[in-house]
Amino acid sequence: MTVVQWLLLPAFVHVAWTVALGLRMGQARMKAVKAGRVKLADIALDSSRWPDDVRKLANNYDNQFQVPVLFHALLPLLILLVKVDWLTVALAWVFVASRIVHSLVHTGSNVVIRRGQAFLVGYGALAFMWAWFALRLYLIG
Repeated sequence: MTVVQWLLLPAFVHVAWTVALGLRMGQARMKAVKAGRVKLADIALDSSRWPDDVRKLANNYDNQFQVPVLFHALLPLLILLVKVDWLTVALAWVFVASRIVHSLVHTGSNVVIRRGQAFLVGYGALAFMWAWFALRLYLIG
């Protein structure tokens, strides 16, 4: 595999993870409605009315479209400007692994300290990816 393929692999993993979370959330919502834990009229305009276990899944699913957008936006820039290297590949894997750990904590025990630690690892990796890209683009070549 080329270094570009290695860079895209964590992106594919993150997309697959996001799809799996979406399916899990949809399943949990249907189950909550069928069990009578929530009425459709109650959640039509206010998603805070979902039961807590369903809201955890929905919140985490939403999280996959916040900071990860900066990750997915960076990848085509790295590829098009021929700035992919093994450091960016390693950082991409750290970012995606941290998102998975964050999800597992968020949708499981939801220990905020642990969730925050996972978030900070990924956030740091992503910030470093962008900084490394800028350095290579403007200073290093």
